[in-house]
This record gives sequence, structure tokens and C-alpha cells, in this order.
Amino acid sequence: MRISVKQLGMTYPNGKKALDKIDFSIEPPNLIGLLGPNGAGKSTLIKLLAAGLLPTEGLIELDGKLLSENERTLKAELGYLPQEFGLYDELTVMQFLDYMAALKCIGDAKAAVTEAMKATNLTGKSKARIRTLSGGQRQRVGIAQALLGMPSFLIFDEPTVGLDPEERIHFRNLFSQMAKNRLMILSTHIIEDVQSVCNLLIVINNGSILFSGRPGELIRTARGHVGVFEAGEAVDTKNLHITARVNTADGVLCRVVAEELPVYAQSVEPSLEDAYLYCITREVRV
Repeated sequence: MRISVKQLGMTYPNGKKALDKIDFSIEPPNLIGLLGPNGAGKSTLIKLLAAGLLPTEGLIELDGKLLSENERTLKAELGYLPQEFGLYDELTVMQFLDYMAALKCIGDAKAAVTEAMKATNLTGKSKARIRTLSGGQRQRVGIAQALLGMPSFLIFDEPTVGLDPEERIHFRNLFSQMAKNRLMILSTHIIEDVQSVCNLLIVINNGSILFSGRPGELIRTARGHVGVFEAGEAVDTKNLHITARVNTADGVLCRVVAEELPVYAQSVEPSLEDAYLYCITREVRV
């Protein structure tokens, strides 16, 4: 399954322009991290890729054919977790997943539900009513419904929100394994999740793509723009993007991202988070 986005734009009826003529192509096997601040256009892009919205400009192609004319093909292969996902509180976990499997016309629904619950560590909660679940458990139910039938194309919008550190590690490993023969998109604010599992990144802001490529390529763009210095009264920190302040035995050590480092800062190797912040703050197309 190859997805091509060509001059894609989206303007809502209220006049808000969410996407501005973006272009990219993706195909399996890949796990793609979609990064950007709040309001960048990530959720709009995901809804368009899932055929939940129609673009106002440009087009999306699925294997060379217009997505708008091949929604049935897409949805037969799609597992989707939107950022806001409704659950039926009075159903048990198993009943809800069985219902979702029926909506997806999955042949062996019982096996699909069992497999999805096992993958998301929900087997022990199969008979629990959804209204009794914690926030993290409800999030896992949302992930489980996306995994039903183990589709070849998976889209997750903020999948690890509400999960504890151990659960996040579990799902990172799960996503990494599944992406070996699938196309997956992971939209998140958690850079650590992206750094751990994604082999490709798309950074978006104000409806435009600022970067598309491998994590290492993004990190290289920030070399020479990340530094550290000891905070002090004589240090002018105006107009600096300070990303961290760490207490040490010798005082407070500041980490900064800037187009031009101040003379008192020592240049250091960027992390992926540094590179992402540099990409966003300089607001130019890479």
C-alpha cells in the first residue's frame, strides 16, 4: 500500500487553514512519527489519511488511485485510533471489541478479539465493564480496537497518553515489531516514543511540512545550534530558547537551542528533542 499526498490543503468552513499544500509519499514497511505542536495540523492530516475528511485542495492517492474513490479498500486495511475515541461504558471489554470486530466485518471475530486483548494486556480485564476502567486501561482498549484483525495500515493519534512508563515501553516494542511488515503512523507529543521506534519523521507546523526524513537527518540539521552553559547573573538569557535547567554541584547548567549560539555556550551534540525544537523554532522549510 503506497500513499501519496499531493498539494494537500484543508480549510475549514470557519476559514481556518489547517493544511497548506503539503506533499509526501509513504509505503510499508515503515513506522512514521508525525510531530508538531498543538494546532499544527497533525490531527487534520490524520483524519484526511483515514478518509474521515475530504480535502479542500489537492489529493490523496492509494496505490495510484484517488483515495476518495477507494475508501472501501483503505478501510478494509486500516486500524485507526483517533485522539478522542468514544467507548460504550456499559459494555465489557470483550463485548465492545466483539462489536467493533463485527463492524469491521472480521471473519473470525473471537480469535481477533483474543489476539488484540493479548497484545494490549487486557486479557485479565475481558469481563470488566468499560466504565470501571482507569484512563490508561481505556486507552489500551482504544489501541486494541485498532489492532483488530491486525490490519496492514495503522494510524495512532497520541496512543500512549495516560499510560504509565511500563505500558509505554510495552507499546513501543509492540509498534516496533508490527511495523516490520506494515505501514504505521504515530502522532505524538512524546519525543521519547518517536525516538525509540520511528524510522521516519514528518514535522509539521502551521499546516506546512518543515521536515520529512530519517531521525538522524533531523539531528544533523541542529548541529552547531545546541549548547550548554552555566547560568549566572552576568549571563544574558534574553531571546534564547532554553530547553532545560539542571542543578549540578557547580551550579545550574542550562541547555539552549538557538540559530546562533552565544559565545559563552559550549556546543554539544543535539538530541532528537533538540533537533525537533530547532526545526520548529526557526520556522523554515527544511
